[in-house]
Amino acid sequence: MTSDTVGLVGVGMMGAPMAANIARAGIDLVLCDADTDRAKRVAEEVGARAATDPAGVARQAGRIITMLPNSAVVEQVILGAGGLAEAAPSGTLLIEMSSGDPSVTRNLSERLEEKGVRIMDAPVSGGVPRAISGQLTIMAGGKAEDYAAAESLLSAMGTPTHVGILGAGQALKALNNLVSAGGFLIGIEALLIGQKFGLDPALMIDILNSSSGMNNSTRNKFKQYVLSRDFDAGGFSLSLMAKDVGIAMKVAESTGTPAPLSALCRELWATASKVLGPGVDHTAIARMSEYFAGAELASDSVPRKPAKAD
Repeated sequence: MTSDTVGLVGVGMMGAPMAANIARAGIDLVLCDADTDRAKRVAEEVGARAATDPAGVARQAGRIITMLPNSAVVEQVILGAGGLAEAAPSGTLLIEMSSGDPSVTRNLSERLEEKGVRIMDAPVSGGVPRAISGQLTIMAGGKAEDYAAAESLLSAMGTPTHVGILGAGQALKALNNLVSAGGFLIGIEALLIGQKFGLDPALMIDILNSSSGMNNSTRNKFKQYVLSRDFDAGGFSLSLMAKDVGIAMKVAESTGTPAPLSALCRELWATASKVLGPGVDHTAIARMSEYFAGAELASDSVPRKPAKAD
């Protein structure tokens, strides 16, 4: 193991541009992915090395990032056969950057403690565009000394903030996405109500964006991906949003916080994931609201993109 070498497990749509920014910062980097060909390809593109399994990463790196779909995959990558825990020496710092479940991360910390392996969470917000530009918002949870050891590395990918104890970053990320998910749904419903009344949805969006109803969806999603019928906002799937809203509700339940509106939001996103399919973009949930309303959002001022071939 070389303490200055960084490992990154998971080089998908987010992990690959994150790897590029780490390498661009002059940090020695070793990569791993379930798709070994992808890991090799990304390693060649960014000037890094590829390992065949997570244990191979742990033998080379003192700080290791996991950027994976969910906590179940993270747990397997850390504790499973050929996993990080199998080879990580005492003193290794695991930086869990997936949008995971804080309770799972805390459990992993307890299991790794006897090996002297530390873990912190540092999920991100900003999507693929800001992963590419190195401008992610990074919410870090864990011990102050672990954050200090990771801060310069995290800064290569965006703007990190230490938000609290272990799991705090993942809790905050899930709560952020709960707010985003709720704002998207209520905005779509408002547009459908307005269109049925006789209002132009595009005009409504313009007014919302100069009024108190403005949010990220009114500014960056409704015209671009709903009225255009593109439904492709850059790789954040409906199933991932449903997962994050579910994590937010687990946090609510663990803290004994009544959250009836959030619970309804969870059910709507979970239902949409089942009905529309897990692989569709999160903006496609608008189609479910349109089905309920018996109407499709449209405006003459926003051109519709041609339907994509199957």
